[in-house]
Amino acid sequence: MKPAARFLSLALAAGGLSAGAALNGSGRTVPVRFAHVDLQSGVRLRYAEAGNSAGEPIIMLHGYSDSWYSFSPIMPLLGSRYRLLALDQRGHGASDQPATGYAMRDLVQDVLAFMDELEIPRATIIGHSMGSLVAQQVGLAAPERVTRLVLIGSGTALGAMNDRAGFEAAVQSLEDPVPLEFIRGFQESTIHHPVAPAFLDSVVVESTRLTARVWKALLEGMFAADKAEGLASAGIPTLLVWGEEDSVFPKSNRDALSSMLPHAERLDYEDTGHATHWERPDQFVEDVEEFIRRTPVAAAASR
Repeated sequence: MKPAARFLSLALAAGGLSAGAALNGSGRTVPVRFAHVDLQSGVRLRYAEAGNSAGEPIIMLHGYSDSWYSFSPIMPLLGSRYRLLALDQRGHGASDQPATGYAMRDLVQDVLAFMDELEIPRATIIGHSMGSLVAQQVGLAAPERVTRLVLIGSGTALGAMNDRAGFEAAVQSLEDPVPLEFIRGFQESTIHHPVAPAFLDSVVVESTRLTARVWKALLEGMFAADKAEGLASAGIPTLLVWGEEDSVFPKSNRDALSSMLPHAERLDYEDTGHATHWERPDQFVEDVEEFIRRTPVAAAASR
């Protein structure tokens, strides 16, 4: 067996991606149900659902090259109270990889169309990295559909990222199959506080689903996206969560996002990188649940 194939086999076995359960580092699990939804645009998205089917909905939007699995460390901790819906955004995971349609507006419309198909009038949206940029634009486009925003490892726009030119050049040079070394290096570069090796292996496996074409199209779409100017006036309760050792967005841009959203609450985790929900899942969930308690649905609806 070739080394790459052996790695994929081991990672799939370790990560339990088909096991129908999300497992976090403490050993807690929650049953996960998988389904697909066909949007009117013709794109088919997979999503993972867990938790209380009658609970308040929380939609989770993963980062660049990730999938629903990005949220597996926190789903067992949130699952008893909320209806958790973790999307594979277009191009990712087991969702469609259409030939076109990777602009930010397409990702935003996917989220709103997904909510329409599942008859979800409003939801709290948790977004990480790329998903946080999508979440900002969803709040700007349809504030009446968003109860709260939780933005993890976010910025004002991807163009402000560290070493934009170097990263863009690396992605634009990709060919199929995308090298496993590139994927692992990319994922490891976002982490400061160690995570479980089996979890990281499974994250890498999920990223191998993207073709070079999709890596490039998504990055171009993010770089072309505007800042979510005007989001503050939407009045959506917002929580900003960063690791102080975030390698993607410089502190200056994190501060710029705080200034753009002056009423947002902000948390900065020490000794933590870009993926706070991977590196500090218990602390992250505790902070999110406290934020939700302080911003009840009735209050959020009165804006």
